[in-house]
Amino acid sequence: MIARRPFLLTALGALAAGGLALRMRANAAEEARVIPPFEPAAPDAPSQAAEEVVVLAGGCFWGVQGVFQHVKGVTSAVSGYAGGEKSTAQYEQVGSGTTGHAESVRVVFDPRQISYAKILQIFFSVAHDPTQLNRQGPDSGPQYRSAIFPTTTEQAATAKAYIAQLNQARAFGAAIVTKIEKDKVFYPAELYHQDFLTRHPTHPYIVYNDLPKIDDLKRIFANEFRAEPVLVNGAKSAS
Repeated sequence: MIARRPFLLTALGALAAGGLALRMRANAAEEARVIPPFEPAAPDAPSQAAEEVVVLAGGCFWGVQGVFQHVKGVTSAVSGYAGGEKSTAQYEQVGSGTTGHAESVRVVFDPRQISYAKILQIFFSVAHDPTQLNRQGPDSGPQYRSAIFPTTTEQAATAKAYIAQLNQARAFGAAIVTKIEKDKVFYPAELYHQDFLTRHPTHPYIVYNDLPKIDDLKRIFANEFRAEPVLVNGAKSAS
């Protein structure tokens, strides 16, 4: 089963097959912002933990998952839902916008290889637009909100401080609307959503909205980019 979004069944299907779609992708890639890194009040001690987890929401989870699957140091990126109850953590219900859930990605990373601050910089820079309220691109509703679901108090404090720094620096043309939502449970999404970008690279939605994000990641964060994504299901073939 392939999830459908209203945007897919209109003129974009034709655009994706032609040169106009490629020009649109190029324009989208040019809009990515190079934002300053987080500047902590005091230098952080090197982490000795083997694993850290954060849940991030930035619109459709296909693209957010795809971005972090291509980041060095990330050992797992799983699409799912966070912010609501277990009983409503299902795609059709979440799509109603009434469940409290946001389409999210659970990112597991090795802090000895990549810092949480760098994860946030990538999240704000290329994974989504943190100034859009309850929408991303063609998708609208609170289920597509920008949110960080920290798993520690330290993560929450860093995210709050970083957002304040970026707003003070006017890193974006508008204020960041990303919510920090603590103590929320993450629920994995249906299997057909996992590894969607890798399995469906010619899907019109992916071509227009998400492949430019991978290009931006490679261009802006060349040292953090990994060509081979870390996948949930181990599937590599396109369909």
